[in-house]
Amino acid sequence: MGTQTIERPDIDTGETTDDDTPKFFHYVKKDKIVESAVMGNHVVALCGEVFPVTRSAKPGSPVCPKCKKIYEKLKKG
Repeated sequence: MGTQTIERPDIDTGETTDDDTPKFFHYVKKDKIVESAVMGNHVVALCGEVFPVTRSAKPGSPVCPKCKKIYEKLKKG
């Protein structure tokens, strides 16, 4: 009995679109956002994603589902 790999070409796990716009935005500590934007430092989102801040989210922007779930749990506590 062997193993079989199933390909799922319809699922895209990338973080950005073709024009370098993020597919969704992450939750990050406010003080770290400004520091990253000015100094170019990387930030760590609630979901663990590490990246430099290059864009700011606008109202209605898509939010990382993992970050949103973690944030909702933090708010309840």
